[in-house]
Amino acid sequence: MIERARQLLQTEIQALQNLPLNEDLETCVKLFKNCKGKIVFLGMGKAGIIARKIAATLSSTGTPSLFAHPGEMVHGDLGVITNDDVIVALTNSGKTKEVLLALKLCKNTFTCPIVGITCSKTAKISLYCDLILEIGKVKEICPFGLAPTSSTTTMVVLGDILAVLTMEEKGFTIEDYGKRHHSGYLGKVVREINEANIEELG
Repeated sequence: MIERARQLLQTEIQALQNLPLNEDLETCVKLFKNCKGKIVFLGMGKAGIIARKIAATLSSTGTPSLFAHPGEMVHGDLGVITNDDVIVALTNSGKTKEVLLALKLCKNTFTCPIVGITCSKTAKISLYCDLILEIGKVKEICPFGLAPTSSTTTMVVLGDILAVLTMEEKGFTIEDYGKRHHSGYLGKVVREINEANIEELG
């Protein structure tokens, strides 16, 4: 079983190593940096869970973001979006019907840019997107090749990369981070760092 686990790990690692990184990533980071509103993430199922995580990471590092459920958007939650926002939709296949419908409505209603995170620039979602970030044709480690596994791993890592690059582009500081983490272990660490810096200056 341990040997099988190592094989599965290598498959996921390979998916990450094959993650396409190009100028589209830089374009997306600039969209995030210059966004006057918020970053609105969409996704269904496992991709939706990853979308929530990326939104949470961005919000905690200085870029206001939230998750909007595609199914609820067609029942009024479209109202959360403004022309000052950036929309980011996650779907491995690029043809998740709830996501496509939500994006179609967004495209017809707002002028904000839409980014798709999906398998290929030729995926159906590209019809509604201004920018596509590819994760490539990922081999899922599920024995059926169906359950989102390697694909969601690449999505979450891509999200982490976007968040960190955006932090760096914005000049987000440890003091800024501390303002968003008052409680828990992370808040304690930031306070200790700040206190140490003050003592050093004093």
